[in-house]
Amino acid sequence: MSGFLFVVPPLVGHINPTVGVAAELAARGHRVAWASADPGLVRRLAGDEAVVFPCAGPVLTGEDGVRPAELRGPEALKFLWERFLVPLADAMAPGVRAAIGEFGPDVVVADQQAFAGGLVAERLRVPWATSSTTSAEFTFADALAGMPKVADWLDTLLHDLRGRIGDPSGTADPRFSPHLVLAFSTPELVGPGAGAGAGDRIRWVGPSMATRPTSADFPWTWLDPARATVLVTLGTANTDVGARFLAECRDALRRRADRVQAVIVDPANVLGANGDLDDLNDMGEKDDKDDKDVLIRSSVPQLPLLERVDAVVCHAGHNTVCEALWHGVPLVVAPIRDDQPVVAGQVVDAGAGIRVRFGRVTAPKLGAAIDAVLHEPGYRTAAERIRATFRAAGGARAAATHLEELAAGATPSKEAP
Repeated sequence: MSGFLFVVPPLVGHINPTVGVAAELAARGHRVAWASADPGLVRRLAGDEAVVFPCAGPVLTGEDGVRPAELRGPEALKFLWERFLVPLADAMAPGVRAAIGEFGPDVVVADQQAFAGGLVAERLRVPWATSSTTSAEFTFADALAGMPKVADWLDTLLHDLRGRIGDPSGTADPRFSPHLVLAFSTPELVGPGAGAGAGDRIRWVGPSMATRPTSADFPWTWLDPARATVLVTLGTANTDVGARFLAECRDALRRRADRVQAVIVDPANVLGANGDLDDLNDMGEKDDKDDKDVLIRSSVPQLPLLERVDAVVCHAGHNTVCEALWHGVPLVVAPIRDDQPVVAGQVVDAGAGIRVRFGRVTAPKLGAAIDAVLHEPGYRTAAERIRATFRAAGGARAAATHLEELAAGATPSKEAP
């Protein structure tokens, strides 16, 4: 029996892929624990019984962590690193050190954006693996060769961070463990040559799918099997910018009500706040009986729902994209910021979807894109091809085996277990 400590940022999309891996390790008899700045979020996603060591740290909500909605490109990257990722590492480091001391893990599994995990593990001489929950980091790392000023800026940030919380004599990039990098995707989606800079330590395990707590009140009988179903979601971190886009989606889909029905995820009730839905129920949601064409919900059981939809419109978040493609569902992607433009490019290059401009797309253009992914067979064929590679990669089972090999002192095998 070995012990595995997962160090994760307070972000749903970075915790979810590790939940299945942790569950697989626990089922094999290993000890599993977490270190996080949001223990409540970890327990909500991994289960109430999860052992979580609390860490300090900022989150991307609240007055101190709110990122201005208009930030894009280099300014958004600068904000992410200087106002979130580096402060998060500094704040988490004491908690990670305490967790390692108390739990005594054989391996630390550090999220690619939880730098404290890798740096503290290196300092304490504990083997560590990287949990790469977005494949965009590989593409970005490779692209830095053509952006020397950005590369130098990041190197300086990481060098100074290492001096504060890690081993000053260490050399490992905290985003890429020298021992093992678990990539929750496959080269067929990411593209040829991606991650070449990280060497042969990458193990492409595909998405890690795990059962999640779901709402019991989703109206499954509302779904009409005679019409195609489209899911529209912007994930959990984009509610501040989604009102216009969701409204355009709703309008485009209502115009196709004779052949398409839609489920729109609206956690912040921005559509209701616009005054377009004046008959919300007590839960802040549109009553099912009031609209047979568009169902607006604050949350949905996404994985079960994906088994029954024909297309997904989303922000190109890595988790949502991978979960849709796991089910062979083509996409319309409208990236907003961070890794999303890179992931959107991967979807388009793989032939599994169409990209639209989040800030400018109109209902007619959205409708045309939705029509294309629903009715032009090439998109579904490509999505099903990616689906096959995802399922062959092994997911949580493969990731758990690689971690066991690392804990045993062996080099993780390159073949999917």
